[in-house]
Order: sequence, then C-alpha cells, then structure tokens
Amino acid sequence: MSGDGHDNGVHNCLGWAARDSSGFLSPFKFSRRTPGPFDVSYRITHCGVCYADVLWSRNMLGHTKYPVVPGHEVVGIVTAVGAEVSRFKVGDRVGNGAFVNSCRHCEFCEKRMENNCTEGCVLTYDAIDHDGSITRGGFSTHMLVHERYCVKIPDALLPELAGPLLCAGIVVYSPMVRHGMNKTGKSIGIIGLGGSGHLAVKFAKSFGATVTVLSTSPSKKDEALGVLGAHRFIVTSNKEEMEIAAKSLDYIIDTASGDHTLDPYLALLKTGGMLLLIGAPRELKFSPANLFLGMKSIVGSVGGGTKEMEEMLDYCANHGIAPIIELIPIQYINEALNRLSNNDVRYRFVVDIEGSLHME
Repeated sequence: MSGDGHDNGVHNCLGWAARDSSGFLSPFKFSRRTPGPFDVSYRITHCGVCYADVLWSRNMLGHTKYPVVPGHEVVGIVTAVGAEVSRFKVGDRVGNGAFVNSCRHCEFCEKRMENNCTEGCVLTYDAIDHDGSITRGGFSTHMLVHERYCVKIPDALLPELAGPLLCAGIVVYSPMVRHGMNKTGKSIGIIGLGGSGHLAVKFAKSFGATVTVLSTSPSKKDEALGVLGAHRFIVTSNKEEMEIAAKSLDYIIDTASGDHTLDPYLALLKTGGMLLLIGAPRELKFSPANLFLGMKSIVGSVGGGTKEMEEMLDYCANHGIAPIIELIPIQYINEALNRLSNNDVRYRFVVDIEGSLHME
C-alpha cells in the first residue's frame, strides 16, 4: 500500500474493548488483517455511539465474541491505499457504517444494497470476515476496509457530525426515500425522539412533509417543536389528542426499541397508510383487523447500502442536515454507554478518537 507510513497503525492498533458480558470497555491492543490491493487504511478521527454498542459489548444478543471493539459510525482521514484503489487517495475524509464486506455478486450487492446481501454482510465489528479474521470497530485508532465499503465525507459536513449519519441517519433516510416519504406534502408521524428519531424529523421537514412527533414524554414537546421544528406534538397517552389525530398521517416511522402495541398508532394512519419499523423491540403486538380496515401496511428496514449512504451524505451537506451530538473522549465511553442505556443522551454521543485515543 502507498501512504504515509500507516503500517504501524494497521498492525499495531489501539482500541477500547469489552472482555466479558459486564460490557466494561478498556484499552486493548490488536492487529488488523493484512492490507490488500483494494484496501483503504484510514486514521479514525471520530466514531458515533449506537445502542448496538451496548447490545454487543454486554452480550445482550447472546453471540458476542470477546474481546469486542465496538463502533460502527466511523469517520477518519485516509493514510494509505492499495495499488488497485481508484476511488480514494491519501488525505481524503472517509467513513464506513455497519458493514465492511459482503458477497459482492448477489442481486442486492450488484445494486450496492450490500446491507441486504443474500449471503449476509460482514458487520464492522464482532463478525468473521472472509479471510477468517474477526472484525473490530471504530473505537480504535485506525480502520482498514475494502474501498467498496468506504464513502467520502463531503467537505460541508464536520467530521464529528458525519459519523452518526452512517447509522442513525441512513437507517431512516433509506426507507423514507424508498417508500416515497420524500414527496412534498406528505404527513409523517415519528415515534421516538432519539438518535434516529430526531434525524427522521429533520429529513421529513426537508422533504416538505408535515411532521408530527408521537411521544410518551410531555417533557419533549418544547424540544420537538422549538428546536427540531416539528409541526405537531402528541402525547400518546392523551386519548383526546390521539382521537383528534385519527386518520391524519400518511406514514409513521417507529424508532422506539421498547416493547409496545401498534394499535393506537395504526389508528392515526390514513387509508393506505404505512407504518415503518426501524426500532428493535423484543415484541410488538397489533390486531390484524387494524391492518385490514383501511388497507394499512407495516414494513421494516435496517440500514442502507453504500449507494444510499453517498446520496444521503450529499443530501445532508446540501440541506444543512446534521445530528445534535455530545462530543466525548474515549475515557468517558463506559459512562456514555450507561447513559445511553437509560436514554440519557441528546441525541448522539460521538467519541473524539483523534483527541483522546493515542498509542503509548
């Protein structure tokens, strides 16, 4: 690979890892795989913190391979490229999201929808890559990734704001565009005002939609209306407000991860309306009659491919869309994960890797 002496960064990488289901992260030295001709090596400057980092570090899904280095909203500066790399050069600002490999030949990979790879995409961390190595994430000094799974970060986006777009952003942008929510004049309801939820509000507004935030917390009203600019705020436990809003929404985006029933929300949809699920509750309940009556539908989505990521980043750069973040040093990561578990973040933690994580 050509570059600025990156080899020490690739082969002697410093990260923060969890060693057991306590999920406690601490410094961890490791080596990344051997660089190939199509690989891009980059020095990580920032990495967003996703709830998936809590799930994996604490083995809440039951398949974590310790030690695990989390982080999949990764942004940095290219330090070296392989001989066959054509899309990037040293000095470029790049990033990658939740995956770093895929089969590259299935119908979805051919459309650059790699997140839907029929053979299963390789996750950015805690996955077995095609060469047998274990992937490790962005809570580390350097990243090594095939150029196909890198995206350029537009100059108009600050690096600390770009990272969360690669997960929290794309997870709402991709299905919103796919299902026509970007057509002017739609009415869109958003359940949950977290990392993805607040970006859904921003995207919906930029698309020219009338935006309604649906929340169990009255305390979020001022934030939703005054800061994020939603047009309407409904406390879902208020029966009168819910009845007034019946059959008023073309779409609902459900970003909530807690278990809940869908029936009260389905009643808000117009005939032919759609409820989009992107949250990760363990269980959801609804009455089938509430779908039959009114031709309503429930769809799901997770993430987006590299083509959509590039489109989204350009869209955000051109429309001034960025997450609201709390920038933290890596030494604060355990407290951040605890706060994230308690929904105590506005709206995304981002780790200042460049400013706080250094090789000894």
